[in-house]
Amino acid sequence: MTTHAEKKRRDRPWSAFAALAMMLLALAIAAIIAAPPARSQGEGGARYTGVASCAGSTCHGRMEGDGTVVRQDELMKWQEPSTPGGAHSRAWAVLGNSRSQFIARNLGIGDPAKAQMCLGCHSTAGTARAVPAEDGVGCESCHGPAGGWIASHYAGVGTNANPDAEMRQKHLANLSAGLKKLEDPVVRAGVCVDCHFGSAGEGQFVTHRIMAAGHPRIAFELDLFSSLQAHHQEDADYGWRKFGSPTGRTDHVQMWAVGQATAIERSLALFQSKRGTEGMFPEFYFLDCHSCHRRIFDQAKPVKTSMDNPGRAIPEGMPPYNDENLIMLAAAARLASPALADQLAARTVAFHKAMATDRASAVSAASQLSQTVAALKSSFASRGFSGTDAFAMVDAIAAKAISDRFTDYSGSQQAVMGVDTLLNAMVSSGRITIGAAAGIRGDIDRAYAAVKDPNAYKPADFQGSFGSAVRAIRALR
Repeated sequence: MTTHAEKKRRDRPWSAFAALAMMLLALAIAAIIAAPPARSQGEGGARYTGVASCAGSTCHGRMEGDGTVVRQDELMKWQEPSTPGGAHSRAWAVLGNSRSQFIARNLGIGDPAKAQMCLGCHSTAGTARAVPAEDGVGCESCHGPAGGWIASHYAGVGTNANPDAEMRQKHLANLSAGLKKLEDPVVRAGVCVDCHFGSAGEGQFVTHRIMAAGHPRIAFELDLFSSLQAHHQEDADYGWRKFGSPTGRTDHVQMWAVGQATAIERSLALFQSKRGTEGMFPEFYFLDCHSCHRRIFDQAKPVKTSMDNPGRAIPEGMPPYNDENLIMLAAAARLASPALADQLAARTVAFHKAMATDRASAVSAASQLSQTVAALKSSFASRGFSGTDAFAMVDAIAAKAISDRFTDYSGSQQAVMGVDTLLNAMVSSGRITIGAAAGIRGDIDRAYAAVKDPNAYKPADFQGSFGSAVRAIRALR
């Protein structure tokens, strides 16, 4: 059975993914991994077993995806040498390249294999787990330490004559033993943003100083990145195990919306913490990179290099908070909860204004905004979305009140990824056909091209190409 992720890979030309693939690969560039410490337990005392424990030919180590319950070639997919699907397995190996050495020299951290600031995101071993660092980001980084559940998990694979309710019960037992419930958007988002957005943990926060040394800017969209990393197929067996029904499937609109809320929730939490400052300076990670990184003109006739943004109530010349996820969340909120959408808009304006006052005011406003974001995340997580909702979400993203805020690169990039993942949600829900989606791929690719190079980004050009893509999607309604 063809999976949602496989449809995406097949129907979307590889060139359209170049920038996203680089983002996935580059996340494994600047971190520096030391030899693993001697202990093998995680924070909760669970035991990590390493990738090898999953690699048997009766488990996930087959060369062909011909298993009766799961594909059983998941490790081969995880190890794909040149695609985003294999990026996690390459996280350790990439540390030996010249760019990693360059970043280490710029940071003055000596041997990159011993620095502590980046250990958490480039290997399962990086946070005090006795597994081979060469595994890179292994199975347990996402699925949780397997010591408590691997035996029952193994016993439940391909051995049941009646796989329905029994498979479901085994899965629930595995969850109780420490397997992470990644089919739950809230759980998955919480796992992914630790590295793909940042956390308070050691080695899991790419500061402005690290980016200045050569690490790429952090960018993430939960549903699209999940699809690029998917090593499984969503068939009847998957539905029974994960959702208790043969028709259970990932709700990709919900996954996208929860991901947007989780990203800004994490960002605001880190901003309010000690991570919000570095010495006498604010932590510039939280600000919109390209509001400052523009060409400087010194000439008699001034040249305005920015566009007015109606979503930012700040004085001209002050760097704004990176609101790429807030923009997407404002669009999603209109569909899920109009009352919360109004509250989000008001508190977003108040937060931007507070940023121009002082840190104490900004932290207080961030706390208020975080409460609204958390309420929206709960709203998204508690309801289902249909293919019709995906169309409505595209309309919301393209609405003038939202699209007028696409004045900077990061927000525009999120808009393209969002519309792309929503288009594929329409396919997976049966709202449109694969052929119809493929027919407008050229429009989507042109929107991707407009955000391929941040140095070549032009807001007016992007808005034009993005508008064409949205009109093509609307024509499929």
